Amino acid sequence: MKIQLVLHNIRSAYNVGAILRTAEGLGVEWAMFSGYTPRYDDKNLLPHLRDKLNRQIAKAALGAEEMVSQLAVDDLPAWLEQQKADSWEIIGLENNLSPEEDARKLILGEHLDAEKVVLVLGEEVNGIPAEIRAKCNYFLEIPMFGRKESFNVSVATGIAVWALQNS
Repeated sequence: MKIQLVLHNIRSAYNVGAILRTAEGLGVEWAMFSGYTPRYDDKNLLPHLRDKLNRQIAKAALGAEEMVSQLAVDDLPAWLEQQKADSWEIIGLENNLSPEEDARKLILGEHLDAEKVVLVLGEEVNGIPAEIRAKCNYFLEIPMFGRKESFNVSVATGIAVWALQNS
C-alpha cells in the first residue's frame, strides 16, 4: 500500500520531527504540510526562525527530515480532491466524529481495500477541521483501553500507518 501523510495545523515541531521519523521507518512516500504546520527548511521564514524550527524538527527526526519527501500545499481541500480524482482514498485520523461521519468510521485493524491512501493528521487538540473532514472518504479510529481519549499525534500516526500497511 502506498501512503502519503498530510500534516495539517500540527503545532509542535517536535511532533513533526517524530512523524517524519516514523514515516521514514514505515516507508511512507510523502509528507504534505498544510496550514500552520512547521516545515523543515521553510524558505519563507526569517533565517533565525528557520534555524530554530530546523533544530527542533531534526532533534526528533534524527535525519529522517532529509529522507522523507516533503511538500507544502496552500489549498488543502483542492489538493485532496485532486488526490481523490487520482484514486487515492482519503482517511482522516480522527476520533471526534459527528453522527454522519461516524458512518464512515474504520476501526483500527479493519480491512481496507485500497492501494493508495492519504492519511490526514490534524491539530493536536482540536483535530481535523470540518472543511477538511468533509473531504475524507473514511475516518480511522484507534480504540483506547485506558482513561485517556486519544494518543499523541505522532504516536497515533505510527499506530495508524502500521495498521493500514498490515490490514
